[in-house]
Amino acid sequence: MTKPVLHPLPTTGAITGTLEALAFFRDPLFAKKRFNRLGNIFETSMLGQPIVFIQGSQAITDLLSQPEAIEGWWPESVKQLLGSYSLANRNGGAHKARRKVIAQLFSSSALQSYSPSIIKLIEDLGVELRTAKRPISLVKKMRRFAFSVIATTVLGLEGNDRDELFADFEIWTKALFSIPIALPWSPFAKALKARERLLDKFQEVLAQTSQNKGGLALLTGGLDEEGIPLSNADLGEQLLLLLFAGYETTASALSCLMQQLLLNPELEAWLHEEINNLAWPPSAETATTSYDRSNAPKLDALINEVMRINPPVGGFFRRTKRSLVLENIVVPANRVVQVALNASNLHGIGDLEVFRPQRHLEEKSSLNLLPFGGGERVCLGKALAELEIRLMVVGLFRNLRLSIVPNQDFTMQPLPSPSPRDGLLVNIKT
Repeated sequence: MTKPVLHPLPTTGAITGTLEALAFFRDPLFAKKRFNRLGNIFETSMLGQPIVFIQGSQAITDLLSQPEAIEGWWPESVKQLLGSYSLANRNGGAHKARRKVIAQLFSSSALQSYSPSIIKLIEDLGVELRTAKRPISLVKKMRRFAFSVIATTVLGLEGNDRDELFADFEIWTKALFSIPIALPWSPFAKALKARERLLDKFQEVLAQTSQNKGGLALLTGGLDEEGIPLSNADLGEQLLLLLFAGYETTASALSCLMQQLLLNPELEAWLHEEINNLAWPPSAETATTSYDRSNAPKLDALINEVMRINPPVGGFFRRTKRSLVLENIVVPANRVVQVALNASNLHGIGDLEVFRPQRHLEEKSSLNLLPFGGGERVCLGKALAELEIRLMVVGLFRNLRLSIVPNQDFTMQPLPSPSPRDGLLVNIKT
C-alpha cells in the first residue's frame, strides 16, 4: 500500500500576530478568507501565539480521533476567569474524574426533575410578554431565562439571590475573551472581582446543600482522581463553568433561532404546522421526550440549522502534545489548534450559505455538526440546552404571536456568543 504524501503546514507568515489578532476580533470572515487562500488547515500567529485553524469533516475527524495526542486549551483570560480547578482547564485523569462527577447533573432523571421549573419559567415569560406595554428585547429575556434555568435547577436559587448572581455573572462573562490585564478600570479587573463574589455565593450555597432544592445534592460524595471528595473550592469553580456553559450558549441559540423565525414568516408558518398539534405544557414525565426528533421533526431540523449557521461556540481549542497528521498535513507538537465551526459548517457542496432547515429532513443530509464541541470534551450540558430550547420554542410560539420591531440592526455580535446586536425587540400581536 502506497503511503500518503505528507505536506508542510501552510502559513499566513505572521510573526508577532498583532494585526492577525485585530482582524480575528473585527472581521467575521477572518477564518474563511484564509481558508480560501491556504486550504482547510493553516497556521498563523496571534500576539505571539502560534495557532492552527482547521475546517472540514476530515480534518476535524482526524484531530478528534487522536485523543491521546491532544489536550484542552483556552486563552489566558478564560483560564484565569475559570480558575485552575475548573474542568475546562484540567486534562487527563483530573479532567475525566471531574467530568464523571459533574455529569450526574445532566442524567435523564435529573433532566426530568428540572422540567417543571423550566416550564414555569417559560410560562412566566409568556405572561410578561403578553402584558408588556412597550417593546421587549428577546435577547435579554433569553439570557435571563437561560441563566435562571441553571441557577434554579442546579443551585436551587430564586428571587433576589438569583438576580444578584445574574448581575455579577454578566460582568464576568463579558470579559472572558478579553485582554487579561487587570488595570482597575478594565473589564478584566471588574470580571475578577465579580468572580470573587460569585465564588463566595457558591460557597454559601454549598454550605446549605442539605436544604438545597436544586441538583447539587447529586454531587454529594463526588470523588476526584485520587478518590478524595471534591473540595468546596473545586466544586465552586465547576459551578462557575457550568453556569457559563449552560447559560451563554443556550441564550445565544434561542436568540438566533427566534430571529430566524420572526424575520421569515414562511418559516414560522412551516413550524406552526407542527407545533400547533403539540400539547403544552407536557407532563414532568414526558417533558424530555415530547418534542424530540421523533415527535417534532421540523423543530429538530430548525434547531440543527440554527446551530449550523450560528453555532453558539464559533470554535473550540485543543493543544497538540505531539506531531499530528491532519488531512495529510503535518501539524507540529505544542501547537494550539482551533476548530473553526463557523467556517466548517459553510464548507462543502450545495447551498450551505442559505438558511434552510429542510435540509436536515432530507435522507442524503450528511452534515456533521458539533455545536457543543466534540470528542472527549463535548459539552456536558448538551442535553439540558436542547431540552430548554425545545420547551421554549413550543411554549412561546404555541401560545403567542410576536411581531418584530422594524429598523433594528440584525447583524450578529460574535462574542462571547452570537446574538442580534440590537437585542431583537418584539411586540405582541393583538
